[in-house]
Amino acid sequence: MKRHHVTSLSGLVAALLWSSNAYASDALNFIGYGPTSVAMGGTGAAGDIGAAGMMINPTTLVLMDEGFTGHIGLDVLAADIEIRNLATGEIDNSQSRGKNNGPYLSPELGLVYRRGDLALGVGVFASAGVGAQYRSDGFLSRLVTNNIDTGFRNFSRLTIARIPISVAYRVTDRLSVGGSLDVMWSSMNLGLLLDTSQLGALAAQQRLTGELVPGLLQIPALSGGYLTFDNDSAIGGAAEGWGVGGKLGATYQISPRTRLGAVYSFKTSVDDLTGQGQLTAVSAVAGNIPLRGEVRLRDFQEPARIRVGVHHEFSDKLSVAVDYQRMFWSSVIESINVVFEDEASGGEANLSFPTNYRDTDVVGVGAQYRLSPQFALRAGFHYAEAPARGSGILAVVPSTPTTHITGGGSWSLGNGDAVDFAVGYAFPETEINGGPPNTSVPIAAKHSQINASLAFSKAF
Repeated sequence: MKRHHVTSLSGLVAALLWSSNAYASDALNFIGYGPTSVAMGGTGAAGDIGAAGMMINPTTLVLMDEGFTGHIGLDVLAADIEIRNLATGEIDNSQSRGKNNGPYLSPELGLVYRRGDLALGVGVFASAGVGAQYRSDGFLSRLVTNNIDTGFRNFSRLTIARIPISVAYRVTDRLSVGGSLDVMWSSMNLGLLLDTSQLGALAAQQRLTGELVPGLLQIPALSGGYLTFDNDSAIGGAAEGWGVGGKLGATYQISPRTRLGAVYSFKTSVDDLTGQGQLTAVSAVAGNIPLRGEVRLRDFQEPARIRVGVHHEFSDKLSVAVDYQRMFWSSVIESINVVFEDEASGGEANLSFPTNYRDTDVVGVGAQYRLSPQFALRAGFHYAEAPARGSGILAVVPSTPTTHITGGGSWSLGNGDAVDFAVGYAFPETEINGGPPNTSVPIAAKHSQINASLAFSKAF
């Protein structure tokens, strides 16, 4: 594919997703997809959650009405992140200003066609991401070595999108199977200030290597370095890559009112995220020494996962869903690996930040109560173990919330049309990092968030 075609497609996906995906919940992932799933605690393995089912278990598409169903929605995410310097008591907050900060808007698009036992679907959905942006005059912009206020911002914005192409088939009255091939697009902006103490710790652990490193570390009165790549836009990222993912699932109707669901999501295969950036050495005597070049975020993937769930109807009015997931984070994000290649010399600096992500368990519980044929109320609870602890925490990648409460509802407009909405709240949680190599001083990261989702579906 020619480069300008890739760029055009990237721009289209970025425009559809706006500046979304920061402040995910299950590490990098959202708690659910579509307002039905979000309102019911992120469930969806065994129940009908509409076109968004292709993001959780494509098999559930055969539960939808016959004919075509279109889905258009919008998710809004807003976070409150507080980074405290445990040595001085200073506080930096992720500010609601700047192109890399929220609130974040994430449109959803989907189209499903079902005829008899067969259902087909295609869509564009935000899948995962993290992000934050801090002011340029806080302690995060200060180098401890030689006490230099750099004026550099620390920020991040990772956007991961999926374009699922899905199929589902009812094999028998009880058993249905399905799957999807997901075209993946990932992009990232990053601004990260590293103190000399961090650079030294990374080098001692063989996490900072390459031809550029000896010369950089020998700069007189070196205080630190600043790595940045930023497309200076409200959408997309300076470094981006394309790839594929996919899911295989099934549902089984064990009784007229009870259905089981299971789905396996494959580890993604996405190219290294590449783009143009800058590495700036900060010296107390020589000032700032900038180098321009190419940056690569190496082998940044979403993990494989297993999800099982049950959907049970207690009556025509009340139904309950429970999902369990096992996320295999340890196989994909043991560290975050970034390569900078100087365009003048061709020399490289390879940085590897230890995150030590662990495999995690995720549980969602949701209920729906139908007040009338037109109106339904939903509520849920979602808990996900935090994959990063202690030294794995970065100020620009906090991702600490584990516990959500959710709610929402549905308004049927007749003729298969409906409006669905959801609101979720993540309780504040704090993680502590004791210092180098990931942070220059001990920090406590406190993070809470609110997300809302609204969607309109139309049958035709």
